[in-house]
Amino acid sequence: MRLSSETSQTPPIADAYRGGMRLLAAGVCLITASCDSEPGGMIATAVTSVSAEPPTLLVCINRSASMFTLIQQTGSFCVSVLTREALPLVDLFSHSARRAERFRTGEWTTATNGAPVCAEALVAFECRLAQIVDWHSHGIFLGEVTAVSHPRPDAAPLLYMDRRFRHLSQA
Repeated sequence: MRLSSETSQTPPIADAYRGGMRLLAAGVCLITASCDSEPGGMIATAVTSVSAEPPTLLVCINRSASMFTLIQQTGSFCVSVLTREALPLVDLFSHSARRAERFRTGEWTTATNGAPVCAEALVAFECRLAQIVDWHSHGIFLGEVTAVSHPRPDAAPLLYMDRRFRHLSQA
């Protein structure tokens, strides 16, 4: 008897994977860097803590994204964990056609590594690029955290799940 993990009714594993990952709620982050006074940024949910000693986080970035090259060039970046009030920025940073508007909207400070920091962030992590791990279409950027700031520590976080932005309600 031969067992098969797929039947004609089962979607291919890639489709099943994407469907499953849509159900994983994630914080919405703005990844920024700046080179020669030219800032860049992108929205990401593939961000996570790696270790506390040394403090390290990772960000997964598609090779075709302009941020891939920008972070490679600068060797540093900032991860701003967004609040629900920052939702208008998500639209700006999700569409390359609106690139010119990105840093003219909202309030910004500058990290010690030169990256823009969103004033609507719950927390911001300044990182030194430690390593890039190549993985098919993406690079896994490992960043050693060099500074942490808390622009809006009491604000509600912005979450993404099942193709929708969400926020936590007060219990």
